[in-house]
Amino acid sequence: MEISEKLLCLFSAEITDEGDRYTVEVPQREVDTGSVDPGETYRVALIRADEASEESEDPSPQPSQTPSSEPQPPVEPGEIRYVEIEDIGKQGDGIARVERGYVIIVPGAEIGERVKVEVSEVKSNFAVGEIIDETV
Repeated sequence: MEISEKLLCLFSAEITDEGDRYTVEVPQREVDTGSVDPGETYRVALIRADEASEESEDPSPQPSQTPSSEPQPPVEPGEIRYVEIEDIGKQGDGIARVERGYVIIVPGAEIGERVKVEVSEVKSNFAVGEIIDETV
């Protein structure tokens, strides 16, 4: 699955039925972190949670692409970061956000924890970080 590097935020939400319309709520933290602004118009992509997890587990290498003028991920493999876990993903992994709303997935972390992680994998729209110190 290709996800644009223009991704501003990533969160899970349910679609609620409000009679003549359906609603997807944007979490307050996305506004608080500056990822999105009330009153602005955004393009929204919906991915069924079970399909998204199947795609993310695909270990096949992606073909290399020509460099673009799009912003590069704000982290690199091997980088050490202190992050605060803001959410839990569908697979139970902690989710932290850093510059520009970029997501770092932290297996084994809980909401509200501040942990020291080593970035082990970097993709255009998210990274994976392994906890190296939980007492931060």
